[in-house]
Amino acid sequence: MDFMRLLKSIEELLYELVCWLLFYPLTLWRTLRHPQAMMRYADVELGDDLPEQYSDALSPPLFLLITLLLAHGLELGLVSRAVPWAPTSLLASDSNLLMFRAVAFSILPLLMAVKLLRNKGAKLTRETLRPPFFSQCYVTAPFAFAISLGGQLLLAGHNAFTTVGAAFVVASIVWYIVAETRWFMADLGLSAVRSLLHVVVTILQALLAMAVASTIIAYASGAVPALVP
Repeated sequence: MDFMRLLKSIEELLYELVCWLLFYPLTLWRTLRHPQAMMRYADVELGDDLPEQYSDALSPPLFLLITLLLAHGLELGLVSRAVPWAPTSLLASDSNLLMFRAVAFSILPLLMAVKLLRNKGAKLTRETLRPPFFSQCYVTAPFAFAISLGGQLLLAGHNAFTTVGAAFVVASIVWYIVAETRWFMADLGLSAVRSLLHVVVTILQALLAMAVASTIIAYASGAVPALVP
């Protein structure tokens, strides 16, 4: 009986992994084309029963985590360079580095979600925070991937790669700011200028929080980590 349950678990795991191969690119494509629609989709799906949630897409936190994993894989496989962290660093381990980036890039959707709730005058609880945070994970994922890829190309040391890397970074920043500005305009009814101001201030706050976290780890391990490969 235990063996049959083990086989059933392996079967479910294999099916889930195969579904990721299909629904990850679909989720990415839908997010790039219609970020606002995907953010609304994240809100609506949370109202369904748990087995029915995100039946035709990856869940937002999982989508963000897989994206960061792919970005990390590109760093290891496509860009050959010395690891900038000392062997004694907490981030010398690939698993620790990936976890750090997952937490660091989650600061951005977290602060955006908190900003929305505060401007709505809503009480900040685990339940009220979940919908806007899930919505933000969708748009943060392609932004984080493009920033990581652009950073890898910029550090490759080749002129052609430098140009492409800079283009990736600029395009990702513009796309993200536009998507977030429209989100604040739609959810809060603010003007484009005020929405843009909210977005820029929140991004700067997130960068400051990431820098503080990096500094703490640097002092703890004797090496300075980098968010962008």
